Amino acid sequence: MEGKVILAGAGPGDPELITLKALKYLQNADVILTDRLVSPDLIAAHAKFNAEIVYVGKQCSRGIHTPQKKINTLMVEYARQGKLVLRLKGGDANIFSNILDELQILIQFNIRYEIIPGISAALGASAYSGIPLTARGYAQAVRFVTLCKAEEIKASLWYDWAQTDDTLVFYMSGQKLQTLAHSLLAHGIDSQKGIAVIQQATTSEQQTKVYSFADINVPGLPDFEFVPTLIIVGKVVQLHDSFAWYAEQANTASYFDNHNQVLSHAI
Repeated sequence: MEGKVILAGAGPGDPELITLKALKYLQNADVILTDRLVSPDLIAAHAKFNAEIVYVGKQCSRGIHTPQKKINTLMVEYARQGKLVLRLKGGDANIFSNILDELQILIQFNIRYEIIPGISAALGASAYSGIPLTARGYAQAVRFVTLCKAEEIKASLWYDWAQTDDTLVFYMSGQKLQTLAHSLLAHGIDSQKGIAVIQQATTSEQQTKVYSFADINVPGLPDFEFVPTLIIVGKVVQLHDSFAWYAEQANTASYFDNHNQVLSHAI
């Protein structure tokens, strides 16, 4: 029997933001290896009744960590048993994920695979916060970046980020918000630009906070609370006040923390 692995993006959080193709595989997969930032409601509603659901999530800031080698081993073992394996990732499978490691192991063991794109967190966050990333007259391009290794960023790059007219979207950088704002101010960022902090985008717990660099108070920026937290920097941020359409709650909790309740039978 020949198995197969599907590497798919489940979207940024809202369980309805999944492609029809990924949904088809979710409904038919024998095994689902799911990341932490996949909606538990999506899996509960659409996985077939006898699917084996294995939680392989990561959140290093809270000590939640499934080694990539373990994930690789699980994909290979299940596929070699002739099973259809869905490796389900939050957002898009190709953006800031460990897909390269997974592709290499699948090639090494000659296992068939497909890659199915998903709506990345940046696109979900910008849409649900009313911030068009490349709005005409505000930005001509958008960059997806991360501050995971902020200590290695050279002054020349900070200057480039501060001076560019491109919209910047920072992934996995919620804990570095103070560093980001301080460094951009130090490198002369245009006061017309703003910074948006969007937590748990597209979910029922979404929170958006917007600041202008003209009057930003760095110590007053919000603390890192929830994942995913995306940060958008640029002139487009000022459009939020005019086009925000998604109703947000005053108080929020962690949307993804109920993973354990939904998947406990399979862990």
